[in-house]
Amino acid sequence: MPVTIPVTKAFLPPFQDVVGMLQGIWDSGQLTNNGPLLKQLEAELVPHHGTPHVLLASNGTITLQLALRAFGITGEVITTPFSYVASTTAILWERCTPVFVDIEPDGFNIDADLIERAITPRTQAILATHVYGLPCNVEAIADIAARHGLKVIYDAAHAFGTRYRGRPLLSQGDISSCSFHATKIFHTVEGGSLACADPALHRKLGLMRAFGHIKDEHFEPGINAKNSELHAAVGLLVLRHFPAILERRRAQWLRYAAGLRGMRIARVPAETEYNHSYFPLVLDSERAMHQVVEALAAIGVAPRRYFYPALSNLPYVTARGSCPIAESLALRVICLPLYHDLGDADIDRVIAVVRASV
Repeated sequence: MPVTIPVTKAFLPPFQDVVGMLQGIWDSGQLTNNGPLLKQLEAELVPHHGTPHVLLASNGTITLQLALRAFGITGEVITTPFSYVASTTAILWERCTPVFVDIEPDGFNIDADLIERAITPRTQAILATHVYGLPCNVEAIADIAARHGLKVIYDAAHAFGTRYRGRPLLSQGDISSCSFHATKIFHTVEGGSLACADPALHRKLGLMRAFGHIKDEHFEPGINAKNSELHAAVGLLVLRHFPAILERRRAQWLRYAAGLRGMRIARVPAETEYNHSYFPLVLDSERAMHQVVEALAAIGVAPRRYFYPALSNLPYVTARGSCPIAESLALRVICLPLYHDLGDADIDRVIAVVRASV
């Protein structure tokens, strides 16, 4: 049956608003190279990141690579086996070695209690993902990093809009990297951000994002990770609607949670204002997962296996460390459809099919 309810759909601001923004770009003639709309969006995103410095970039993978490169990481990076593949491939592309540590038995994030035993003389950083926008154990990770002289980089691709203990989750770590891809709760069609508190680091990242030079003055080797005025325009418009997006997402998430009570869903940590960016459902077995996926496909609904396979099982990595919890979870978890204009009746249909399938 054709898909009528995808797992996600990008929020699109009113078309006439986009046209108005585009007219301003056409009038100015500046399409990229750190234009006025990009600077405006960076400034407007600062409160959402909770740091004094935010840099927009072309995507949320290059931001991870820039973070690793800015710190000169060349050795081992402790990371999670349960995330989108970019968190591992960024490490590999920077010629570093990913060292996988299993995830929490009752959660989705890296198990901070296991990190310390994975540290070796070659360990230089921890790259952890706030999976589904749920906060890692940031206090424990910060303590371990401080005691061992490690950098902390957060893949916060899912975490825009989540607050923990009164602060944006993106303010955690030495650097937080976020994705603004069209599938994300806030997007610029394609894009990403880097957030940090250190002004010298911010300047370095800014140089690295734009070939390492300012006009004719060259400082260091860089790459082209800039984003355009067109992407910034969409981001500015989406940001205007973000409070309503968050509220609608929360209502949808709670509707799923009530209808699927008794099944395993996300556990939101205490003192967390969650962005409700995903609705993961963990089934008892891989067979049960396939049953649910097939039953939903029969009515035109397309959930997705976020995230499969476990990254420790990728064919091109040599994993060190046992990750049975993540590997089991990756076989059994799916994310149910969740997007701004998904109707309550459709959510109820999904719930009914899931319940009938297990």
